[in-house]
Amino acid sequence: MNGIRKIIHIDMDAFYASVEQRDNPLLRGQPIAVGQADGRGVVAAASYEARRFGVRSAMSSSKAKRLCPGLIFVDCRFDVYKAVSAQIHDIFHEYTDKIEPISLDEAFLDVTDNFAGIELALDIAKEIKAKIRKRLGLVASAGVSYNKFLAKIASDYRKPDGLCVIPPQRAEEFIAKMPVESFWGVGPVTASKMHALGIYSGEDLRHFSQAELRMHFGKAGSQYYQFARGIDNRPVEAFRIRKSRGVERTFDTDLVTGQELEQAIASLSSELLERLDKAAFHGTSLTLKIKFSNFETITRTASSLPDQLTEEIIFQTGITLLAKARTDDRAVRLLGLSVNRAASTDGANPRQLLLDL
Repeated sequence: MNGIRKIIHIDMDAFYASVEQRDNPLLRGQPIAVGQADGRGVVAAASYEARRFGVRSAMSSSKAKRLCPGLIFVDCRFDVYKAVSAQIHDIFHEYTDKIEPISLDEAFLDVTDNFAGIELALDIAKEIKAKIRKRLGLVASAGVSYNKFLAKIASDYRKPDGLCVIPPQRAEEFIAKMPVESFWGVGPVTASKMHALGIYSGEDLRHFSQAELRMHFGKAGSQYYQFARGIDNRPVEAFRIRKSRGVERTFDTDLVTGQELEQAIASLSSELLERLDKAAFHGTSLTLKIKFSNFETITRTASSLPDQLTEEIIFQTGITLLAKARTDDRAVRLLGLSVNRAASTDGANPRQLLLDL
């Protein structure tokens, strides 16, 4: 891979669940879920033992228990996960400062020029995996390629404890066999649209022109066109500026009455303002997220927020958005409010802008 970028994607395997199993020997080898077991709880992470039963993150806890009757629930310990993530990043920094965190458990590294002077990115990936295992008792998967898209795909290829390299000469063949569901940005809805067009693989995707893909998928169509040809020029960003701050809540029982919904918006408004003030975060729009009892989820956004937000402004804007989003008497399972598109980061500490770190 001489003369081209050397990108590594590190993805911790079942991170939250693995930390819990590491710290509690009684949980090792057991099907566990991190999250709340009762009420409207949701699985935040599942061990590989639980995944064999079909348990997945973001699944309702009630469904997870039906799929795996012996499932053990463990409370989230986000402070612990953040501390472990910082230790993992300390290992990354032994090789490069060009690190782009995606979440607590995954990141991109640009090791084209690295502190250790190691020529092959594959060797660096092997060392990082070994150090994470030895120092922290955890397992990571790694993908190596010449851009972020392919490095991400490579890290998912042989999980858990995977290590895969996609060099330029193998990229075209590799992408051709990929299901479109594996492409960056292709979720279930987009995948269904692609299937309706006869697009099931990277090879199928290449048969469509950029104009055709843009017609069907908007701006994302250009990205799909590039990815299908192994092209991704996005750099590894050393830090990422958070573009939104928000809060959401899943209710123990569905909300139906106007009074219940207003009280929920009021509570969310207060909590959101507290988070904005604590982070000195400023934005230009407010988004309401609403999930109905049938799990249909929609959002509504109000733009041109005033520079100085108050709890009353957030509340009144949220109520207005709620009226636009809930046009009938459907019960509400979840509500969320977020302020988006930060106007300025002047004076911000780059290290404080790392996503969730």
